[in-house]
Amino acid sequence: MTDKNSSQTRAGEYVLQVGGYKAFIPNKLPPDPPVQIDSEMLQLFSQANIALGRLDGASELLVDINIFVAMYINKEAVLSSQIEGTQASLVDILAFEAEAAIPENIQDIEEVVNYIAALNFGLERLNTLPLSLRLIREIHALLLAGVRGSELHPGEFRTHQNWIGHKGSTIATAKFVPPPVNEMMDALDNLEKFLHYGNDLPILLKAGVVHAQFETIHPFFDGNGRMGRLLITFLLCHEQVMKRPLLYLSHFFKANKADYFEYLQRVRSEGDWEGWLKFFLRGVYDVATEATITAQKIVQLREADRNLIESKLPRSGSAYKLLDHLYTRPIITINSAMSATGLSFANANNLVSKLQECGILREMAQDQRRRRFVYQRYLALFSDQLNFDV
Repeated sequence: MTDKNSSQTRAGEYVLQVGGYKAFIPNKLPPDPPVQIDSEMLQLFSQANIALGRLDGASELLVDINIFVAMYINKEAVLSSQIEGTQASLVDILAFEAEAAIPENIQDIEEVVNYIAALNFGLERLNTLPLSLRLIREIHALLLAGVRGSELHPGEFRTHQNWIGHKGSTIATAKFVPPPVNEMMDALDNLEKFLHYGNDLPILLKAGVVHAQFETIHPFFDGNGRMGRLLITFLLCHEQVMKRPLLYLSHFFKANKADYFEYLQRVRSEGDWEGWLKFFLRGVYDVATEATITAQKIVQLREADRNLIESKLPRSGSAYKLLDHLYTRPIITINSAMSATGLSFANANNLVSKLQECGILREMAQDQRRRRFVYQRYLALFSDQLNFDV
């Protein structure tokens, strides 16, 4: 039972529940009155669209776009998981994937690995299944499989009330209480319809609305933030706003974490869809612009290092082969250099030494007697806060 004499906004209302707390019941989408596209919104929308177009164009210059996509997926997985409190870094993930380290923070790494698997699965699954509640459940099941939260029914919508708050908070002291189960299912049904038919809004704005509404509904016991951020990528790819999955907003959300949560809350408390969407569009512009610059720098770096090999190791076809491998796995061991080039251990070790002399590779601190080497200038393009512990 609920008491309807509660605060109401354009986005929904806080309704007093039997337990004495107020839960937020979201209104149906699309927002009513409709989103007001004023001159500022129009300018931000235009800038974001232009930035996405530039990113598509810059990515075409890359020799292998799939390598670029894979690195951005790794980066997105790390940052999105860090927003939820994991401590794994991009270096941790790449070293783990290359079997170049035995990590101490294996649980954090497994969460990021799950995120990568869920993202790749979802992108592939969109070829056979529309963006839907069924797909969201399938992706969520992968996201939480075997990691923290795996006891909280991965792939299943919650069956009782949850809430958002600091560790140790109760529902009475929560920062936000999502809708009860019955209202949650109604809101999810409406969200699915909006995914399929909500075409009155431009797709970028639609993606922003979907993300905010999903976070408000909070339909799972755990993993809602990560799932909600994945939805942005899936929707933009599904609607073919992007040719390739290159736009990931976790970097922007993490860098502006307080504003991110504040704008989401203002949608609920004030019905301020416009404020949230302007913030969202700024994120699209910033992230797309950064990714475009990174793509251009990769092209320049690859050309420079191929020229370096040509001048220093002119008859070494294996050096070119290993350089290409480094764009897929920028952290390697001698064993992985052997696998990439087909050389013997001694010759692979010699080649790695020569690439160190050229300044292409740099040795990292040894880990459990493993020698590890990093293509630092490449990896640094994806993060300005890397610590290689050399």
